[in-house]
Amino acid sequence: MKGTFRQFYRNIPLHLMIIPGIIIVLIYSYIPMAGLIIAFQDFSPIAGFRNMTWNGLDNFRYLFELPGFYQVVWNTVFISVMKITAGLTVPVIVALLLNEVRTILFKRTVQTIIYMPHFFSWVILGGIIVDVLSPGGGIVNLFLKWIGVQPIQFLASNDWFPYILVITDQWKEFGFGTIIYLAALTSIDRSLYEAAVIDGASRWKQTWHITLPGIRPIMILMLTLSLGNVLNGGFDQVFNLYNPLVYESGDILDTMIYRIGLQDAQYSVSTALGLIKSIVSLILIGVGYFLAYRVANYRIF
Repeated sequence: MKGTFRQFYRNIPLHLMIIPGIIIVLIYSYIPMAGLIIAFQDFSPIAGFRNMTWNGLDNFRYLFELPGFYQVVWNTVFISVMKITAGLTVPVIVALLLNEVRTILFKRTVQTIIYMPHFFSWVILGGIIVDVLSPGGGIVNLFLKWIGVQPIQFLASNDWFPYILVITDQWKEFGFGTIIYLAALTSIDRSLYEAAVIDGASRWKQTWHITLPGIRPIMILMLTLSLGNVLNGGFDQVFNLYNPLVYESGDILDTMIYRIGLQDAQYSVSTALGLIKSIVSLILIGVGYFLAYRVANYRIF
């Protein structure tokens, strides 16, 4: 016990450093949670919280009866699962390819190029994507026209739009995942490869029997931790790319909350939808951390 207190006093400067972060979290994350009560009220900004009438679960019933609600839920899950799947496979493949490169300058240059989009906001990238995929003068449709294919309205087609979201999301984020897996590759014992070469194993067999099992724990960890994002389809990306023509396939829970709450001023209904989403995400995050602990021996502390 004395050792614990002694260590605490020794680390007081470090504890003081986290106070600003705690204050910010309290102000922007915990105090606003008091506003969740309007999910059970008929809220009006003019009347305020105290003069509101309680309506129980009416807002939730209204949500479940909305036309297209279950389609929005399906869109969110479908897009999120595709993003999670691509976010696991694409960075692993690129990391394995870069790991075989022996020219350090070329390897670092490629890492920098693929990592760069991660630092741009979706406002900037959305404008680039709209120009690139434009049916009139976009470079993609110009190429399709050159090979004899009719221009495709990628951002106005329900058949194409979900996959455009996944592809562009990977363009932005796969560089970050690649760096994580490249770091994991450095922890593999090089003597295993030397022994495999002596036994006559090819590059493919070395990858299959040594490299992939070596990074399997981090792959499992990244997969389990991403379970909490199943209901997060990526508001910033979708909001900057979608339009009413693709609501059928591209509308997700976050954009629905935005339209109901800010555009239609139905604050109680949007809060109820946000509460449902948060509860389900909390459960999935808990399951993800539990699986990460049991499968990959991951601990928060």
